[in-house]
Amino acid sequence: MAKRGNKGIKPGEAVLTTAGQLPARFVIHTAGPIWKGGSKREGKVLADCYQNSLLLAHEHCLSSVAFPNISTGVYGYPKEEAAEIAIGMVRYCLQEAQCTNVKEVRFVCFDDENFQLYRQRMRGEAISL
Repeated sequence: MAKRGNKGIKPGEAVLTTAGQLPARFVIHTAGPIWKGGSKREGKVLADCYQNSLLLAHEHCLSSVAFPNISTGVYGYPKEEAAEIAIGMVRYCLQEAQCTNVKEVRFVCFDDENFQLYRQRMRGEAISL
């Protein structure tokens, strides 16, 4: 995980690093929430992951971003709710929060279940899967 000084990042925060040997200029790291039943503000933290990542991309004049299905693996976040939050926050950031430098957002789905959830919710959207 990316670190700031000697400190790791908190859930919902995002940091930008160089991409090393990856075929990209930068990597934005974010720490997703661990699902604890929904009573620990997990939805807000997950939304913050997307918003803070997109704001960083905008601030660094990055035109494209790819997101995995944050927290839906070992962290146990319900996939359907996570998809709603991810798509909603990306839509908000691109339309309302003025992240105008970001022109393309892709969701890279872990599995077919996530892929189908995103595909159903994004019919007709200009956001890529």
